[in-house]
Amino acid sequence: MPHPTSRRAAAGVLNDDLVRLRRSLHAEPEIGLALPRTQEKVLAALEGLDLKITTGKALSSVTAVLSGSRPGPTVLVRADMDAMPLQENSDLPFASHVDGAMHACGHDLHTAMLVGAARLLSDENFAGHVVFMFQPGEEGYGGARLMVEEGVLDVTGERPVAAYALHVIASLLPRGMFVSKPGPVLAACDAWRVTVRGTGGHSAIPHNAKDPVPAACEMVTALQTAVTRSFDVFDPVIVTVTSFHAGDAVNAIPSEANFTVVARSFSRETRDRLHREVLQVIRGIAAAYGLEVGAQHSLDYPVTVNDYGEATFVAEPVRETFGAERYFDVPRPLPASEDFSFVLDQIPGAFVALGACLGDPMTAAANHSADAAFDEAVLPDSVALYAELALRRLAKAD
Repeated sequence: MPHPTSRRAAAGVLNDDLVRLRRSLHAEPEIGLALPRTQEKVLAALEGLDLKITTGKALSSVTAVLSGSRPGPTVLVRADMDAMPLQENSDLPFASHVDGAMHACGHDLHTAMLVGAARLLSDENFAGHVVFMFQPGEEGYGGARLMVEEGVLDVTGERPVAAYALHVIASLLPRGMFVSKPGPVLAACDAWRVTVRGTGGHSAIPHNAKDPVPAACEMVTALQTAVTRSFDVFDPVIVTVTSFHAGDAVNAIPSEANFTVVARSFSRETRDRLHREVLQVIRGIAAAYGLEVGAQHSLDYPVTVNDYGEATFVAEPVRETFGAERYFDVPRPLPASEDFSFVLDQIPGAFVALGACLGDPMTAAANHSADAAFDEAVLPDSVALYAELALRRLAKAD
């Protein structure tokens, strides 16, 4: 097996092609589950490799399987491909050409990384299979869950022994720094669209109406209070009301008030209780006011939990290939969420963050910002790490 440094050099040879692919994806971002142009570019980039490729039915996914020269286990590596509904604020020559769409979370880099890993691994001799999971719809659409339902975890006939995902970070981390941790690494995310229904009327005679606005306001306050009074500070939850709307006329009581509440949690047990608490609070207040209330669960991402053994394993190739200073375990999970959690709910694996900051990590624009920018220089090392993880894990399980 080639030495990690030679594999890293081979990844560097791919850099120009991967940069071109990344910039092409960045210029034509697509949102959600239907990414036809993105899918087309990925398929073109994989053309000529000895891969078994399938595409999704409910979404524009690409699943590519690379089989080694001998039978063996399966390892899965994932890249998300979708963009965000943001207007890019940049003067880059490859800035988004699509109004209201931008690769603000670095998924264009992820896609290029995985293409590079497929090319690099195609020149390797190994036993087993590598599944390359190109996933749409990470940003709130549950694309990973749909791919699991369509069989991405069973495509080789047996479940992967491990699954890995890298994610670039535009701020906070120095460029080239890999970070992760065993156990919960990212929060669960749940969102509800709440509708409080009453009876509208004239603002001069509120006793003849059933005003939903005070009740909805009380729900907002009570949900914030529930965080500090019902949950352990050492197993925290974050509850944020992100929108509130009721009525349009100045002198009329509306018949409905609507708000959106987003909740994040860090353990399965607390998340389950949080579901019950949110509904109990809003239903109890609605009943006290004599109103009806409905809550539509509009986002549902589990806690992202790294397997202890796999998170420990990931650190080894990083330190051996790039140096011990390029990896550290974060002391606590991050409050962001990821639908790679749907994969890690069923397969042991690890989610790893990678600093791709162009400037000062403390002042650079963060992921999900219209000003977010990512350093393409991380592409070769990401490709090399994916290859190292896949090959080492296959050899370990063989």
